[in-house]
Amino acid sequence: MTQSETRRIPGTPCWVSLMVHGLAATQEFYGALFGWEFIPGPQQLGPYVRALLDGQEVAGIGQLPPDRHLPIAWTTYLATDDADATAETIRHCGGTVGVGPLDAGEAGRMAIASDPAGAVFGIWQGGAHIGAAVAGAPGTPTWNELVTRETSSVAKFYQALFGYDVEPVISADFDQVTLHLEGRPVASLHGAGNALPRDKGSHWMTYFEVADVDGAALRVSELGGHVLRRPREDTSGRAATVADPEGAVFTLVRSV
Repeated sequence: MTQSETRRIPGTPCWVSLMVHGLAATQEFYGALFGWEFIPGPQQLGPYVRALLDGQEVAGIGQLPPDRHLPIAWTTYLATDDADATAETIRHCGGTVGVGPLDAGEAGRMAIASDPAGAVFGIWQGGAHIGAAVAGAPGTPTWNELVTRETSSVAKFYQALFGYDVEPVISADFDQVTLHLEGRPVASLHGAGNALPRDKGSHWMTYFEVADVDGAALRVSELGGHVLRRPREDTSGRAATVADPEGAVFTLVRSV
């Protein structure tokens, strides 16, 4: 487990958050799966809790209004020093800002946006809360990947936002690039082509570290979730793609 730094380089994935209809049931699911405990968080967008692992904040879960029938999905937040300026750049570069920018109390300032391919992501200007407090331990977000149709055009959009260095993964079989900041890999883009799920479209995927992928995938099923791709070996280690009871998709991984 590593403690996170006090400031995030702009463009670094710094937080993941989930909006659901059944907040209590979702807390039970993730608490049983990852060992999370929960405390109240900012309430600007409705009931919201922060998940704790060994007392350290690792993720957020909020409750949707009953009349809001939005896709249930984990949202990746990218750090920024100026949420308003980043939101303006998003609009200028062909993206859409759907929520904000707005203050989340003293925690920080945020916005929810989508890139030109439709993938939803957040931006976070940290105040009292800079993002996930730890990384690397089982139960923490360990990686974020954009799954889209093709990477070349959308990579230019994210480069314009945060100045990433883009490093292609050399393979005849994969359209994949890694985004680097200050020489360090921070996220990846995966071009799925025609294999991109029509019902999901372009989307950011959160990877959660676990000690035992096979055991965690079985636990997902026992808790009312679904295994979408059975445990397998891939470039990131052993992984399984799963969904929680409300349909939010995420990947379990034991990193190499």
